[in-house]
Amino acid sequence: MELRHLRYFVAVAKHLSFTAAAESLGVAQPPLSQQIRDLEAEIGTALFERTTRRVALTRAGHDFHVQAIGLLERAAEAVERARAIGGGTAGIINVGLTGSMLAGPLGHAIRDFAQVYPAVDLRIHEMSPDRQIAMLKAGQTDVSFLRAPPQDADLVRVRAWSETVQVVLPRGHRLARGSLRLADLRDERFVFLRMSDSLFAKYLWDCCVESGFVPTITHQAVEAASLTSLVASGLGIAIIPEYVARLAHADVVYRPLEGHRIRADVFALWSPAKAALVCNFVDLVRDGRKTLAD
Repeated sequence: MELRHLRYFVAVAKHLSFTAAAESLGVAQPPLSQQIRDLEAEIGTALFERTTRRVALTRAGHDFHVQAIGLLERAAEAVERARAIGGGTAGIINVGLTGSMLAGPLGHAIRDFAQVYPAVDLRIHEMSPDRQIAMLKAGQTDVSFLRAPPQDADLVRVRAWSETVQVVLPRGHRLARGSLRLADLRDERFVFLRMSDSLFAKYLWDCCVESGFVPTITHQAVEAASLTSLVASGLGIAIIPEYVARLAHADVVYRPLEGHRIRADVFALWSPAKAALVCNFVDLVRDGRKTLAD
């Protein structure tokens, strides 16, 4: 049994005339009559009562008519959904990220995406960078947002947005006034993101070494947003991405770095197999970055 058998049957049931049904379908009557006989043979019962004067549905035909209409409607819905998923306007996106990412363009994009693509179910999963890479490659998430991710031939890697950094100092700190260079921080104690989890922390470490000193790290945090609280508690100073710095804290001050150009670039990574749906989301994130910059 094929969908065309159902369409032919529904047309005959609607018109109760093989001639009228054939005209509505744009087919000749003899092949249509044969298709209905084939359908009845496959089902094993008559669906129509035929006389020289009229065509009428049998009891089985009435019930089959209801079922056939439902099947055709569901088939049409399945086709439309498949087209929508293929076109990137429907489906499920599992997004891997660290919570601090939501302070920037990504948080705005998630809100906007739900409005632009209401048929897409966007699911957020907070996890460490290493876990994000593992989940992506296992096919358990669809896209991740990472700072300074490693190159991987199996994943598409696109810069989603770029941030400057801010130095976070306790209010009243001797360096809290005026401009700062990275080398000015050589004698300070630092609070860092956990080195075992954060690619950005490893990048900052390398930047400090390039500026002629090895940073003294007193505490390590899992989340970038936690660094500000550690600074406010007097446990050290921190260097954080600008969007995280927008989560203001009353007991700290933020200062830009001059000279050494440290960038907190954020990259989107995904599998090429899921390009259409994910690309629409990443495009919205990148557009949101421009809006926030304005």
